[in-house]
Amino acid sequence: MNISRRTLLGASAATVLVTVTACSSDGTKTTVGIAQIVTHPSLDAIREGTLEGLKANGYTEGDNLTVDVQNPQGDQSTLTSIANTWASAKLGAVVAITTPVAQACAQAVKNAPIIFTGVTDPVKAGLVTTWDKPTDQITGISDLNPIDKQLALVKQVKPDAKVVGIVYSSSEANSQVQVDMAKEQAGKEGLTIKTATIANSSEIQQAAESLDCDVYFVPTDNTVVSGLEALIQVAEKKKRPIISVDADSVDRGTVAAYALDYKQMGIQTGAMVAKILKGTKPSTLPVETTDQIILTVNPGAATKMGVTLSDALTKQATKVVE
Repeated sequence: MNISRRTLLGASAATVLVTVTACSSDGTKTTVGIAQIVTHPSLDAIREGTLEGLKANGYTEGDNLTVDVQNPQGDQSTLTSIANTWASAKLGAVVAITTPVAQACAQAVKNAPIIFTGVTDPVKAGLVTTWDKPTDQITGISDLNPIDKQLALVKQVKPDAKVVGIVYSSSEANSQVQVDMAKEQAGKEGLTIKTATIANSSEIQQAAESLDCDVYFVPTDNTVVSGLEALIQVAEKKKRPIISVDADSVDRGTVAAYALDYKQMGIQTGAMVAKILKGTKPSTLPVETTDQIILTVNPGAATKMGVTLSDALTKQATKVVE
């Protein structure tokens, strides 16, 4: 399916590894690895939803399912080491949450199916050749964001905005995809995109201060989201609102987000994993997306960043952070 015709999704950020042992219907056991790049509420929701999806399809934790959680906390060398360890393990499947995890697992693990989730563009990430016909080993769920809705939200929050600033990690392919999409969409909203790249979260503050913009936009960038408070501090100082793409960031202090329901994404992931554990080939399962998008707003954060949310926007929200 062409990306432009897909429902767009929004998320990203942590590496937790989960080893799952489950009994199949014939009594044998299978082990599933679940990897999440860093600890973050949206990624935690995907992981928890995955376990719910597995349970709904016959794999129950504490019954025929055990979970062993490890967390490399975004350290690439640790992630590589874990993926290499899995390469020699007897796994029934690997669940890779976020693009960096999926790429590491795809490179190392050749003896088990890989189900990615929370990956923005699996084709550009080199995970599959096409969305409709994945490889014999890899398929999954995309979290491609609704960039059109998110940039329209910029104008709803700050109608006179002209320049949108984006701080993102130069090493995350998912972020570059979203920046490119934002640049394509910006003209339709009368906006210009300015960017500043970082190598790690310690550079967020300086990068944010370097951008002369009216609004900040935070894509599903693991590095930026992990150090979001530094960006919030700059935005409050400069009185520039932040639009994010995950609801948890609004809870933490951004102004608003059109975001995916990450719990539901995880449930979809668990259902797909269960199909594969029961014998379905990954190549027969097209890459999926989810159409459940929620609007979250934070009026208090808006005030701190120099804007006032309209009553119409607040009433439209699924959730209003008090």
